[in-house]
Amino acid sequence: MSLLLQISDTHFGTEQPRVVEALVALAQALQPDLVVLSGDITQRARRSEFASARRFMARLDGPPTLVLPGNHDIPLFNLVARVVNPYGNHRRSFGTPLAPVIETPECLVIGVNTTRPWRHKDGEVSADQIEHVSQRLRVAPPEQLRIVVTHQPLHVPDQRDAHNLLHGHEAAARAWAAAGADVVMGGHIHRPYVRSVRDRFPDLLRELWCVQAGTAVSSRIRQEAPNSVNVLQYDARQRPSQCEVTRWDYAAGVDEGFKPVESTTITLDRAGLPSTREEP
Repeated sequence: MSLLLQISDTHFGTEQPRVVEALVALAQALQPDLVVLSGDITQRARRSEFASARRFMARLDGPPTLVLPGNHDIPLFNLVARVVNPYGNHRRSFGTPLAPVIETPECLVIGVNTTRPWRHKDGEVSADQIEHVSQRLRVAPPEQLRIVVTHQPLHVPDQRDAHNLLHGHEAAARAWAAAGADVVMGGHIHRPYVRSVRDRFPDLLRELWCVQAGTAVSSRIRQEAPNSVNVLQYDARQRPSQCEVTRWDYAAGVDEGFKPVESTTITLDRAGLPSTREEP
C-alpha cells in the first residue's frame, strides 16, 4: 500500500509555529511514502522563507518529496529578479527541476510548473506541457495510480473561484483524462475539496478527479476552511480500482493537532485506460 501526503500553500513568512509542529508530528506518525508540496511554498519568494521551508521539509522523516513552485514563489517586488532569475531562490532550496516526477511501483506523480513570471497570480499550462504529460501518462503501467500536480486548480465547484482556474484547464483535462490520469491535485485557492472533473466537463473520455488542498500552515486561511492537508491511500494489489482521500484539519485547543475530518473513496476508471504497449 502507498500513502501520499499532500501539503500546499505553506506560505512560509506567514507560517504559524504551532501548526508547523503539528504537521511535522502528523508526518512522523503517518510515515508517508511520498510527500507533495503543491506550490506557494513562500509568501514573498525571499531566500529566508525558502530556507525555512527547506528546513521544514527536511523534518518530515525523509520520504521522497515533489515540490512545485506557486505564483507566490516568484519575486513580486524585486522586479529584476522576477525578470532575470525568477526561480533562483526556489532552485537554491529545492533543486533545478521545476516540474519534477516521482515514480514508484504503485504511483506515478507528475509535476507541472503552471507559474509564469509575467503573470501576477494566474496559472497557465501550455500545449507543449499538456502533450509532455500525456506522453508520460500513456506509458504508465496499468497498476499505477497516476497523479498530475499543478498549483492552480483544474476544476472549482464554486463559481466564485472560477477566476482562479488554470488557463488551459479544459484542454488539459480532456488530454490528461484520455491519456490515463486518475487525479489532478493542486492548491492556490486555500479551499480543500475532492470532485469529479466530469462535473465541469461531462463528456470526458475517462473519470478524472480533482483533489485540492487548503493552506497547510499559514495564517492566510479562509473563513470556511482551517489549515488542512490531504492523505491519499492506494493499494494496487488489494484495491486497484479505488483510492481513499482523507482530509486532515488542524484543531487548536486541549487536543491540538491535525485530525481526520472527511474521507472520500474515489473510483478509478481502469476500463478506459489507453493501450499503447505491444503484446509480447
